[in-house]
Amino acid sequence: NAVMNASVFALIFLLQICCQCNCQNVTRPNIVMVMSDAFDGRLSFDPGSKVVQLPYINYLRELGSTFLNAYTNSPICCPSRAAMWSGQFVHLTQSWNNFKCLDENTTTWMDLLEKSGYLTNMIGKLDYISGSHSVSNRIEAWTRDVQFLLRQEGRPVPELVGNMSTVKIMRKDWQNTDEATRWIRQTAASSHQPFALYLGLNLPHPYKTESLGPIAGGSTFRTSPYWLKKVSSELITVPKWLPMAAMHPVDYYSTVTKNCSGVFTEEEVVSIRAFYYAMCAEADAMLGQVISALRQTGLLSNTVVIFTADHGELAMEHRQFYKMSMFEGSSHVPLLIMGPGLMSGLQVNQLVSLVDLYPTVLDMAGVSQVGSLSGHSLLPLMSKSSAFSKKQHPDWVLSEYHGCNVNASTYMLRSEQWKYITYADGLSVSPQLFDLTLDKDEIHNVVHKFPDVQAHLDKLLRSIVDYPQVSAAVHIYNKKAFGAWRRSLGKNYSHVIANLRWHVDWQNDVIANERAVDEWLYGSF
Repeated sequence: NAVMNASVFALIFLLQICCQCNCQNVTRPNIVMVMSDAFDGRLSFDPGSKVVQLPYINYLRELGSTFLNAYTNSPICCPSRAAMWSGQFVHLTQSWNNFKCLDENTTTWMDLLEKSGYLTNMIGKLDYISGSHSVSNRIEAWTRDVQFLLRQEGRPVPELVGNMSTVKIMRKDWQNTDEATRWIRQTAASSHQPFALYLGLNLPHPYKTESLGPIAGGSTFRTSPYWLKKVSSELITVPKWLPMAAMHPVDYYSTVTKNCSGVFTEEEVVSIRAFYYAMCAEADAMLGQVISALRQTGLLSNTVVIFTADHGELAMEHRQFYKMSMFEGSSHVPLLIMGPGLMSGLQVNQLVSLVDLYPTVLDMAGVSQVGSLSGHSLLPLMSKSSAFSKKQHPDWVLSEYHGCNVNASTYMLRSEQWKYITYADGLSVSPQLFDLTLDKDEIHNVVHKFPDVQAHLDKLLRSIVDYPQVSAAVHIYNKKAFGAWRRSLGKNYSHVIANLRWHVDWQNDVIANERAVDEWLYGSF
């Protein structure tokens, strides 16, 4: 009897363990994130969504939650992703530019999911660890406040390739998408663990302009007739531009260094925008392939699908392309989340940013947070359950920028209808203030019209970050990093720097440019 009782007890114990495992797998959803690069968030909801066919983003919008006011925490690739993976603002991790981001041993939310029993995989563009991107890119960031103008980028141009049957333009992205869907079918589908998959896309980031050589930046908007047909050309707007003389000095610098100060016809501008939208359609199809794989394997019903981007794309708004700006085209990102227990067809007006994804993912997986985070879980905003804490999400978002193409550290605070942008120490460069309710094009800087609003927002911003101190720290870092790089080259320095893409005409004015660098480098810190 004792043996029999022991056997029964052991059987009951095993059944309990098995039940707990099964319950855990049911209650802990799979998590799939697709992060694109340079995707304008305003295309994920009306009226922007009407300009290009994005069926799978529309699918997420209909069956999930769309965040109408989601922002990047830094409008450039590596620092933005650093914020998303760490859950911390970039000034806290000192992710100053595309070269200086997170250490390799930084704990990401994916690490915590793996430790808690998730099967994990990260495929495609990650770009959050220090040390990547070109030498030109880091030199441009380090020397951004040297007193000469730099023309760093190629002129933005559209490029049509293939024909109506040419579907796969960005082949590397398609290869990574194929790898992700194979992993879903062959590994995730047969696993008894919940899984977390991250797929990083390069699209719709512009392609390198090959004619400008191996160190060229990305200024080519490339697509095929197949994708261009998805664009409603009659709905493409021609952005309003201020005259160059009326631009804010930082925006002027950005326009010049992005090679956008020349003449552009209306036809050129519309064409660049159309090609960009077509590239967004191609990225949407990759999202669709992932969703289809989840549906076909029966995993979709227990999987949270998240679609977002590191930043947006100006696509000739404000006489600029690329990102590196706090204007909406650059800083507003898509954020759509669909999954079990989440509301369908929900549009969330709450201001949110990419740092919120870290606590959100952990909340969904039932994993405890480690350390202090800048973000807040979005789960209470979209969950069907009332069991989650309805803790108030902050009514502001912070974005900051310390990299190339902008000659001052930049800070953006969004609160209510306002967008407040301030620079450097808050005194040496004039701030900007936009009322996005009345001025969606961000043409009218009303900072002098509403001094009380400016004072209130600046006080709020300083309570979040001591931005003059951060700007000073970045300035010191830039000098030290550039000085160390210069010394490391020894006698080769002049030759190397003369052949980087960043100089307007370094070789014809070596003495003046060297003097400008020396005055900046050896002046007082």
